[in-house]
Amino acid sequence: MTEQSAPVRVGGVEVRSIDYVPLNERHGKLSDLGPLWFMSNAQIATLAVGLVSITSGGNVVWSLIAIVSGTLIGTFFMAFHSAQGPQLGLPQMIQSRPQFGYVGALLVWLFAYLQYAGFNIFNTVLAAQALDTTIHGGQTLWIVLATVVALVVALIGYDFIHRFERWLTIGFIVIFGVFTVGALVTLDFPGGAFDLGTFSWTPFLAQFGVVAGYQISWAIYVSDYSRYLPPDVTVRKTFYWTYWGSALGAIWLMCLGTVLAGAVSGGSEFDTVAAIKAAGDGIFQGFGSIVLIFATLGLVSVTALNMYGGSLTLISAIDSVRKVRPTVTVRAVTIAFTALLSLLGALAASEDFLANFENFLLLVLYLFIPWTAVNLVDYFVVRRGHYAIAEIFNPNGMYGRWGWRGIVSYLVGFLAMVPFFSTGLYTGPVADALGGADLSIFIGLPVAGVLYWVLARSIDVESETRIAQAEAAELEEAARRHEALGTHRPHSS
Repeated sequence: MTEQSAPVRVGGVEVRSIDYVPLNERHGKLSDLGPLWFMSNAQIATLAVGLVSITSGGNVVWSLIAIVSGTLIGTFFMAFHSAQGPQLGLPQMIQSRPQFGYVGALLVWLFAYLQYAGFNIFNTVLAAQALDTTIHGGQTLWIVLATVVALVVALIGYDFIHRFERWLTIGFIVIFGVFTVGALVTLDFPGGAFDLGTFSWTPFLAQFGVVAGYQISWAIYVSDYSRYLPPDVTVRKTFYWTYWGSALGAIWLMCLGTVLAGAVSGGSEFDTVAAIKAAGDGIFQGFGSIVLIFATLGLVSVTALNMYGGSLTLISAIDSVRKVRPTVTVRAVTIAFTALLSLLGALAASEDFLANFENFLLLVLYLFIPWTAVNLVDYFVVRRGHYAIAEIFNPNGMYGRWGWRGIVSYLVGFLAMVPFFSTGLYTGPVADALGGADLSIFIGLPVAGVLYWVLARSIDVESETRIAQAEAAELEEAARRHEALGTHRPHSS
């Protein structure tokens, strides 16, 4: 592998956004993906995902099984998206244009932006609660400070985010390692908590679905953080580093959440922050505050990731309506706007929003199951990684303004899932007949994926591949030429 230069920066701030990353700017190590995705999951918002089964009547052992199985399956899809980044040199959501069209991709971008906003509101409120519990000062102050710090991290960009997550990973393993072992030793569990004979489909599938949805939710921006890697890192190795980093972080924190909730009598009313502090102080006095303060850094880091991804999605959406020259100013403005929305939402968030976090996670699952199926089938089965990058940025290019195959497959996949929905807001007739068990993930994936594969058989893939290969050298030259001129946009023919 040849030595590559770092990305172009202005005053230490990353310049590139939705544009193609040329080969001379590719850099970094595959091993950087492990800590980034480990730490993205290793924070207390992820811990809260592990409460669903316990708070709805399940026991500890079956909750743990649901978490492990849901994580291993959900992470499988997001890790394959990560492998797209080095091969294409593009952020994740702009890659939806070949399936959904130049304008049609707005459908999924709207849902993606909704996800960023929802998670950031929850993350910043949770961080503020943790800091107010330990340091005091009022939640409003900490919401503002957490948002500002996340904004700075997101603005500096890709390389700083990777370094930030590497250092956090080391601290997390030490502090949460002690916390986890201490909690297992000191907590008391009610009878039947580990009884395999006590099984209920409803809490098990609720936990499984939320966990899988949480992991799949990373899919909309996972290749944002691998796109600067050189393409010779291979799909397999990119997949493994992303998969195990994310899966291990998720399993650890979600299982810890289940264990903490399982030790609380009844489990129906569970205060995540209070439970962490009590369990930590049970190990030694004051340790609960140390755990919470460090945990807020994890929440701030993942909030920064959401701002970074939200900015890319917003620029992509604007570009579909009106051409955008993706400069550092555009990056700064869209990150600031995304941060402002998160701040206002967090300040206005009610207890009802926090109580309905499970419903939000299930909504994310429902919206992105058909998208991930369409995107992965297109990349790995239909076009097999051969995309004409410049055509993705051409509103009148070969991918069209409306990708009817992707849109139809998405909508049919989503509608097929509706009878299987099971949330506090709506329960479909099939889920109701099954006592509330949610099987929607097993419906949406194959329906959307198989339908897209059938419809995509009419695509002239060989012709597209020839165009992609012919434009590769021109794309590199255009990127270097635009870099010299101070612009950062792929050439559109």
